[in-house]
Amino acid sequence: MTRSRPIRVALAGNPNAGKSTVFNALTGAHQHVGNWPGKTVEKKEGFFTHRGLKVEVVDLPGTYSLSAYSPEERIAQAFITEEHPDVVVNVVDASNLERNLYLTAQLLEIGAPMIIVLNVFDVAEQLGYRIDIERFARLVGVPVLKAVASKGVGIDALREAIFQIAETPESAIPAPTLHYDHEIERAVRQLTDALADLPDLQGYRPRWLAVKLIEGDAQARRVVSQSPQAAAVLALADRLLDKLHRVYGEDVDIALADARYGFVRGLTRQVLTRPQQPPRTFSDRIDQIVTHRWLGIPLFLFLMYVVFNLVQNVAAPFMDWIDALISGPVTGWTLVGLHALHAPGWLVSLVVDGAIAGVGSVLVFVPSLMVMFFALAFMEDSGYLARAAFVMDKAMAFLGLNGRAFIPMILGFGCNVPAVYATRTIEHRSARILTGLLIPFMSCSARLPVYVVFGMALFGSRAGLVVWGLYVVGVVVAALAGWALARWAFPDVRKSVFVLELPRYRWPTPRGLWLHTWEHTEEFVRKAGTVILGIALLLWLLLNMPWGVQNPADSYFGKVSQAVAPLFRPAGFGTWQAAGSLISGFVAKEVVISTMSQIYIGEEEARQPTPASRDPWADARDTLVGLGQASLDAGKAFLDALTPGISLFPHAEDTSNQTALSRALRGAFTPLSALAFLVYVLLYTPCVATVAAQAQEYGWRWAVVSVGLGLSVAWALATGVFQIGRLLGVG
Repeated sequence: MTRSRPIRVALAGNPNAGKSTVFNALTGAHQHVGNWPGKTVEKKEGFFTHRGLKVEVVDLPGTYSLSAYSPEERIAQAFITEEHPDVVVNVVDASNLERNLYLTAQLLEIGAPMIIVLNVFDVAEQLGYRIDIERFARLVGVPVLKAVASKGVGIDALREAIFQIAETPESAIPAPTLHYDHEIERAVRQLTDALADLPDLQGYRPRWLAVKLIEGDAQARRVVSQSPQAAAVLALADRLLDKLHRVYGEDVDIALADARYGFVRGLTRQVLTRPQQPPRTFSDRIDQIVTHRWLGIPLFLFLMYVVFNLVQNVAAPFMDWIDALISGPVTGWTLVGLHALHAPGWLVSLVVDGAIAGVGSVLVFVPSLMVMFFALAFMEDSGYLARAAFVMDKAMAFLGLNGRAFIPMILGFGCNVPAVYATRTIEHRSARILTGLLIPFMSCSARLPVYVVFGMALFGSRAGLVVWGLYVVGVVVAALAGWALARWAFPDVRKSVFVLELPRYRWPTPRGLWLHTWEHTEEFVRKAGTVILGIALLLWLLLNMPWGVQNPADSYFGKVSQAVAPLFRPAGFGTWQAAGSLISGFVAKEVVISTMSQIYIGEEEARQPTPASRDPWADARDTLVGLGQASLDAGKAFLDALTPGISLFPHAEDTSNQTALSRALRGAFTPLSALAFLVYVLLYTPCVATVAAQAQEYGWRWAVVSVGLGLSVAWALATGVFQIGRLLGVG
């Protein structure tokens, strides 16, 4: 077969049907993630090659229908009907067949070449379900395949089916098998006949357009209106819709939905045989504990404590290794290259003290972020995070909200920006704004490097507990702030009914966990190579202006920071270095560490300059030796971390607190002032991107309110921590 372009496949399905698992199994590592044009909904694309032909796969947002009410529904419908993919693969949860088939019914109406994949077929069999696949395929007129995507079962057959349909697409176009009530069906037939006479429907099926016109779908009217003879057809649609409203009242949409559900029930009865008494599943037994009214929340807090201990203990040796790599061979060989090129002193300082010190100090924390992303991916893919939202429903009622509001707040642990956009799923505007004001108190991953470096420098073995405590403080502060705002600023906020599908527990696939972890880590590394690099270079310039200044405190950056520093004296960290780090942290929280690294390490190097007679080649050789020792220490520390309580290498030296930045922080902070500083970092404005997202979603007035709320709460609580600690005699 000769084709001018690759085969294009759209994956459509309900949330939790395993669509992403099918996508990962098809495309492997050949995928990338972005946003739909003009939207903030995630867009995943990938490709695979079969029989020498490239196949592009687009993973559409998970949706329960194509009614075009939510952004996800509008995107899924628009892509299938406007982009005209060669094949639509409808991923269906075979263990929840009847619920998933409502979307299938709408996809069949569109009339695009289609394959139905019955995923998690093994779970359906464990439940005693028997599905007649051959009869299923005959009734709907399209291929039906069974699969267990998490184990790779059925994926090769799916690839071959996609290839065959691309050759003969007519073999997978469904027959119109869905019929409505008499009055609606008559209206649909009249509109279908009228639409069939239009010269160009841009590939749309007339019957589907007729149904969508009766639904009042704006996209369908826009498609029809582009035809020269559109006026008569649209006038007919309006007359028919007016007549249907007289027959059904305002419930025409309900009548359409009832017909689809009737089709689904009839199809299910003919192809599915259930046992009279469904067996009690593994998920049911676990949920007796996980969703228990008293045990659910403590269990969630305990699991988060475990996650942060893993971040501290497992990632630490790798962080030491990266730090040794950057401060050793990377810096050493860069100096060798610059000296060989006879670079001027200012350029050497810009590259080493600006770029390498600024970006390197952030890249050190990639292992800790990977551990956290991996743990959160495991909790999400296993089905636990949906339970966390469920058990938090009653706690959120304290704020007048429901568990749906907790889902964006959970997303805030990863990044506050998509969490703000996720509030779109909340029904009432007041509830959306209230949730959006609370999300910045959720400790995003960008704050984690700050916690880790302070924890290792000043809290030792208690660092994991400190990090966990900060996350808990963020949740508690959000709850208290929400309680106050709900009563004083949002008295009209209403708690709506919260309905959430709890997916069955499943063991996450290694490939899925790795892809999830790598996507987020890659984004962080890309940010370090762009945003943070730019800020590091700008900061170096400000620390050296006016040109030739010797003391960083006398620079432009130092002067501004000194003017702000007195505001933080009641909180125990009123130095210009700390104030300057917080100022730059407005751009992104990772920059707090980057700024401190440039300031403190730069000051240390200024006090202890490298002798002019020192051979840079000798420095480079020494750093390689040091890196070898650091690698050995990292391996020993990692093995010890995997065997708690058993010291496999009792003589291995602990290097976790020996970095130059750690030494500087121990000289500039006490444990009490460090804790107050971390509380401030936790609570003040996350980043300018979050503020921009809030402005886009709720307006600039509420974005400014959010900034003011974060600054005031952060200052008050950080000051309270420090002052109360002093009264109690804590150092």
